Amino acid sequence: MLIYRPPVDDTAFVLFDVFNADAQWARMSPFAELDKELATAVLGEAGKLAEGVAPLYQSSDVEKPRWKDGAVSAPPGFKAAFADLAGGGWFGVSGNPEHGGQGLPKMLTVLLEEMFWAANTNLYLYGALTTGAALCLDAHADEEIKRRYLPPLYEGRWTGAMALTESHAGTDLGLIRTRARPTANGAYALTGTKIFITSGEHDLAENIVHLVLAKLPDAPSGNRGISLFLAPKFLPDGTRNSFASGSIEHKMGIRGSATSVINYDGATGYLIGQPNQGLACMFTMMNHARLSVGIQGLGLTELAYQNAAAYARERLQGRAPAGPKNAAGSADSILVHADVRRMLLTQRAFAEGGRAFGAYVGLHIDLAEHAPDAAERQAAQRRVDLLTPVAKAFLTDRGMECAVLAQQIYGGHGYIVEHGMEQIVRDVRITQIYEGANGIQALDFTARKVLRDGGLALGDLLEEIRADVGTDEFAAPLAAAVDAVEASARRLIAGSADDPDLPGAASTDFLELTGLATFAWLWAKMARAASSPSAASSPSAASSPSAAGDGPKRELARFFYAKLLPKTLALEQTIAAGSASVMALQEDAF
Repeated sequence: MLIYRPPVDDTAFVLFDVFNADAQWARMSPFAELDKELATAVLGEAGKLAEGVAPLYQSSDVEKPRWKDGAVSAPPGFKAAFADLAGGGWFGVSGNPEHGGQGLPKMLTVLLEEMFWAANTNLYLYGALTTGAALCLDAHADEEIKRRYLPPLYEGRWTGAMALTESHAGTDLGLIRTRARPTANGAYALTGTKIFITSGEHDLAENIVHLVLAKLPDAPSGNRGISLFLAPKFLPDGTRNSFASGSIEHKMGIRGSATSVINYDGATGYLIGQPNQGLACMFTMMNHARLSVGIQGLGLTELAYQNAAAYARERLQGRAPAGPKNAAGSADSILVHADVRRMLLTQRAFAEGGRAFGAYVGLHIDLAEHAPDAAERQAAQRRVDLLTPVAKAFLTDRGMECAVLAQQIYGGHGYIVEHGMEQIVRDVRITQIYEGANGIQALDFTARKVLRDGGLALGDLLEEIRADVGTDEFAAPLAAAVDAVEASARRLIAGSADDPDLPGAASTDFLELTGLATFAWLWAKMARAASSPSAASSPSAASSPSAAGDGPKRELARFFYAKLLPKTLALEQTIAAGSASVMALQEDAF
């Protein structure tokens, strides 16, 4: 059976020793009263709840949701567990206090999300989009909608769902066919079918609020003609709205989470924002969801690592290549084998590096809204826009890589259902696909976030890293990695004018290159912070020194720099190779 121990100590280390979160919060008026003691208490309570719901993770893979006549029942045990999440206010922790939210900083709440994703990704999916729906409504809805819908969403009594995708459209939302017809009472009648709607129907909440993309009768073609509508399962007068789940998907993974086909048959909807501006409104929710999915990949990385490390400590097999021989017939823990250590260290390096990366992005989300200076707010928003696709794609790609490594450590036992590793592999796979497949994220990062502004936003990030390179053992390789990102960006900017296929051909490699360089910087910061006399937040980070006198963080940083960062050399070469080898083969040859 899988285990999960929330990494509360390491999370506190990242917040307070690496990023001085309490000092950052003191600069932003909504968080000025949030101190280290209170934040640590919140982390501890979230950890207790996460650990408590973890046992339902495996059972929900077998006792899946049930569909009958349009109604969906969640797996056994989920009602009580979801009530605990909702009752604790965990879906409203970052919500607007004016409407019942708790107003905690994103830098903190993104790390709370990690715990819930890691403990039970199936359960948390039923409420995960609620936060994004509330964020979208808070930003774009009128005051009456906010007053009516935000408090129950924050309380978890109601949940949110995002209805974008249609079977023929996929990522190209300009092709959607769902229609919105104005009605006499100022509302709209929505008609169409949406697919892959996570938590679009379930029995865990009193109401489900759908945010639906549709087109008005006189809408322009393509993306310019998309509007956004709110369609609740139950209308304000208590009547059932005219949409229902036509079926639930039979999925490779996250089987405890119900994903519905939703049929809207003249369903009542309320316009959010301006007509034909729905995609811009929905991007508020989509970008939140993309970061959240990245954190989902991070959480599953941590879950895979914890269990693989526990198995490796207990599994006796083979003998150490060096050292005294054991008695005949005895064996050593598989931790004596270098390749097992390589796999475990890779997982831990990406899990702990990802935690720091999530906190860094969360900090800039807070600064973008609450920094005291307008120029700083604008700069922070550019950083968020730049790094959101990196968070989604890099964290989930590493999540898949690390889940497979964890399964490999188990050997044949990793292929057996009871151990749970094959479930993690199946579950993390979707994170690379939904909320925009990772190839789309890479193209968005390269073409829109880097090439469109000539690399200015990326240059600002690289300058921040260069200013923090330091003088220790990591300085030279970190500087080289930053140079590789900058040189590759310049090559892409210069070459894309004459080669329109270049961004697509190089984007996945360029995003990975940027992710590795950024993680290298964060690992250097963590190594320095753990070596500081003031690093008392995390016993796991700052104590237990090795024979050489260095703690686990510095040893992990050395592993990252020695075994993982050198991949940047190959990535720089593949980016420089251009698009010719990718595009040369004629279509009829495939």
